[in-house]
Amino acid sequence: MAGAPLIGVSTSIIAGKEGERAAINSAYLTAVQGAGGVPILLPPQIDERARRELFERLHGVLLTGGGDVNPNLFKQPRHKTVSGVSDARDALEIALVEHALARRLPVLAICRGLQVLNVALGGSLYQDVASASGTSVEHGQTAPRHEPTHKVRVASGSRLERVLGVDQLEVNSFHHQAIKTLGRDLKAVAFAEGDELIEGAELEDPSRFVIGVQWHPEELAPQHETARRLFEALVVAST
Repeated sequence: MAGAPLIGVSTSIIAGKEGERAAINSAYLTAVQGAGGVPILLPPQIDERARRELFERLHGVLLTGGGDVNPNLFKQPRHKTVSGVSDARDALEIALVEHALARRLPVLAICRGLQVLNVALGGSLYQDVASASGTSVEHGQTAPRHEPTHKVRVASGSRLERVLGVDQLEVNSFHHQAIKTLGRDLKAVAFAEGDELIEGAELEDPSRFVIGVQWHPEELAPQHETARRLFEALVVAST
């Protein structure tokens, strides 16, 4: 492939006094570009024709963080803590997962992105980790976004371990939802120290680069080599 790979990056929807907007944390774009990729923004507002055209041009996919996934998609009643649901975003990202898997495109799924990947493959979520799992681990940290606050154990022999180069690391944490039951063809490969909540998953097929993490490596990348390696691996796999 000539040139830098085009990485499709999903965006959030923000609705306010000034109307509806697509939005993204610039740290994702910085991380992709720093790894040598070209980020292509995929706002939920694009129509079906534009979606098809853009999807066909992608070499890799980055599913980003954001609001909660609609629990209708995994057949559960809505918990009172669910917020930030966007059916348009859910639809675009699930279609993006299906397209990426069908075309064997590399995928890196971050926080909500991991949850979307899991739901797209038939899995379910804890809608509110604190009340559902009884954990004492702080998964919604109040410390600055670039500061790691809890430890994660990575499964030996997993693709994620090979990418990170370590079997244990400290991560940041900004989520109240998480994987409950794994989707088809996914395996859990990282776990929070203290409650064993799933913090990472990947496709069982070792030839595929489809990795999801529950933390936010885009915020850690400027200071942490392990975080940069995730984006570098995505770009290399997309080349």
